Amino acid sequence: MVKPFTKVLVGTDFSDGSGRAVERAADLAQRYGARLHIVHVWELPHVATSLMFDPGFEWHTPVEQAARKQLDALLETLRANHVEAESTLLSGLVWDQIVGAISPLCADLVVVGTHGRTGLRRALLGSVAERVVRFSSVPVLTVH
Repeated sequence: MVKPFTKVLVGTDFSDGSGRAVERAADLAQRYGARLHIVHVWELPHVATSLMFDPGFEWHTPVEQAARKQLDALLETLRANHVEAESTLLSGLVWDQIVGAISPLCADLVVVGTHGRTGLRRALLGSVAERVVRFSSVPVLTVH
């Protein structure tokens, strides 16, 4: 017999695609009586590393605060819909941080959205979902 999921980790970048992933993860968590853990990984915008801007400006503070605000709003919405959820805000390479969060959070399922990029756009931008699938130690559900 297959053991039901107990902790579902879902990555979000607050896009429509990741919103669908959060909805699916919340549904699975409720169906299996599992805890839902939402992870958002923020990165500094590319302009923050440009030499045209003041290198002394602390870009991370407003970026992190905006990410926290969106994550808190998402949690509030889920809880208003009777979904038990927790969240973690991380910074760095998105796929690496999501994969790195699996063990400490005791996740036994990861859910991520896909953007469906192909060709040159995928080669240039990479695929977070593909790397999560490749390096995850637990099953990964991708939602398009």
